[in-house]
Amino acid sequence: MSHLPAEEKKHVEKRHVEKKQHNPTVAMVLSIIFAGLGQLYNRRFIKGTVFIVIEVAFLVTMLESINFGLWGLRTLGTIPGTDHSIRLLVFGVLALIGVFFAITLYVFNVLDARKQAKRIRDGWKPMKFGEAMRQFYDSAFPYLMTFPGLVLMIFVVIFPLLFSILLAFTNYNLYNSPPRNLVDWVGFDNFSSLVTVPIWQDTFLSVFSWTIVWTLVATTLQIGLGLFLALIVNDSRIRFKKLIRTILILPWAVPAFVTILIFSAMFNDDFGSINRDIIIPLFGGEGLPWLSDPLYARIAIIMIQTWLGFPFIFALFSGVLQSISKDWYEAADVDGGTRFKKFRFITLPHVMFATAPLLIMQYAQNFNNFNVIYLFNEGGPPVRGQNAGGTDILISWVYKLTFDTNNYSMAAVISIIMGVIVSGFAFYQFRKTRSFKEEGEI
Repeated sequence: MSHLPAEEKKHVEKRHVEKKQHNPTVAMVLSIIFAGLGQLYNRRFIKGTVFIVIEVAFLVTMLESINFGLWGLRTLGTIPGTDHSIRLLVFGVLALIGVFFAITLYVFNVLDARKQAKRIRDGWKPMKFGEAMRQFYDSAFPYLMTFPGLVLMIFVVIFPLLFSILLAFTNYNLYNSPPRNLVDWVGFDNFSSLVTVPIWQDTFLSVFSWTIVWTLVATTLQIGLGLFLALIVNDSRIRFKKLIRTILILPWAVPAFVTILIFSAMFNDDFGSINRDIIIPLFGGEGLPWLSDPLYARIAIIMIQTWLGFPFIFALFSGVLQSISKDWYEAADVDGGTRFKKFRFITLPHVMFATAPLLIMQYAQNFNNFNVIYLFNEGGPPVRGQNAGGTDILISWVYKLTFDTNNYSMAAVISIIMGVIVSGFAFYQFRKTRSFKEEGEI
């Protein structure tokens, strides 16, 4: 700086002193007082103006609505016949989402002001408007593209999920239905009733245990059958492979609900072809009670789901088997490997490595497989001392509680339990695969 003129030298020294005196705490406090003031203090006038406009718009247009929503969420109404508790609950959930976004934006505003104040104090020079816009576009482009999907997810996934969770802590049922009656918060009473009240306890234990058995047995059978058929068709000694693959995939081409309804008629106790044309001619008697006995009904729907599910698994495994190099099998033949050892150490590891996430999804899907349960016999037959049918799984039981008996709060409780089970199982299993690993960790 010794070669600069005296006036210019003083100007540079003055700017240097100003930068040193630029206080990040002041910028942070101003942003806390009102969004955008910290950016104005940092001389980021456009960004500060944007934050100010957003906060003013929020206070003018949304503050009263959010206040009303939070009041409704807290009280669920005070005047029977006038206040609608469920509408107030909906407005309350929307208010919570609005508050979350407002707090997130406010925190970002404070942190941004403090961060830029630190950079200015350390000698950072703000970019020109055009350069700043180009940098913003480059860095924010992925977020701009995913923002519409995020908004859609909030209203399609997050909002119903929050509403269901909150509904589980109310007494919303047939006898407490608005607008005639108000809905009240009851805390964990519904959860305790599920394991203490005899009818709820017996039904829950029965349905839950059958859901687990159904998920494991039906899914494992369809996976095992699909793998077995894929291994046979992939054998080099088999001819007409294309024709066989086409025939085996045909059950997948027929709509599932059509197949289920046809099977429901075939398994009918009185006029079904299973009893009339197979069981009675071969074994005599009156046939088996496929629809009236819980045990036989469960066996029937497990067989139906195996028929419905194996074509997809067969097609999946067939593609993986064709991708395994033949050199490995030739090397195993040289080492004297048997067919079983080649399957165990070459085929099975490759198949499981490539298809594990999809197989996990099959278990999760069957855990909530409503179609086959309801379309076959609507979850029947009835079971004495329970408010669920003999083949009802958790999801079909939730449907009956919601639409048949209007017991919305207990349906929400069971839905939460289902969500926790499926989410925990899927998350644990996916963590063991490549699906949740970063690119550098694979």
